[in-house]
Amino acid sequence: MAMTWPDFYLVCFFVGFALSVLSLLPQRLHIPHFHGHLPHLPLPHVHVHTPHVHVGHAGHAGGSGSGHSSAETPAVNFATLPAFLTWFGGTGYLLVRLTGLKLFFALGLAILSGCAGASIVFLVLAKVLMRKDEDLDPADYEMVGVLGRLSIPIRKGGTGEIVFVQAGTRHSDAARSEEGTEISKGVEVVVTRYENGIAYVRPWSEMAGEDTTL
Repeated sequence: MAMTWPDFYLVCFFVGFALSVLSLLPQRLHIPHFHGHLPHLPLPHVHVHTPHVHVGHAGHAGGSGSGHSSAETPAVNFATLPAFLTWFGGTGYLLVRLTGLKLFFALGLAILSGCAGASIVFLVLAKVLMRKDEDLDPADYEMVGVLGRLSIPIRKGGTGEIVFVQAGTRHSDAARSEEGTEISKGVEVVVTRYENGIAYVRPWSEMAGEDTTL
């Protein structure tokens, strides 16, 4: 049985919808991405030049300004292609079934609808990537002066752990007493220097007392 245009549009719609669902599964269920090749259809080839979106570099958190972070999103990807197929197939099927448009007019409108759907998905995707790769202010990740609490006590000459909030995120790090003294768990401390991944701290009460005597 030969495939009719309504059948063709319907197949495109279901293939696009299925691929859209598969593109979401790896994020929700942590399964490997689906990699596959769509079957070749006996339609004229359309060559489209697809620009890339390049997002500027952002420094690494923690003050390391030498690193780079960039996102390059191709216009045709595993998110925009299913969107195109879904909108193209759905629009084409409805036009063929519910209107008296000629074949090529319906095909043209279906292609425009598919491009519109893919463009919306692409713009949303690009904005999300841009938001993740916004330039970070190194001052937001400066450790000296950070206020936190000890989650693990610092024994005399030993190492404990400090818990603190930085740039809206809760962090923990190894901590030692600046003066080598013992500091109990739960004590509020201030980072006075940061070396080799270790925060050297002093109790906030001591520093506040020094400030009042000045």
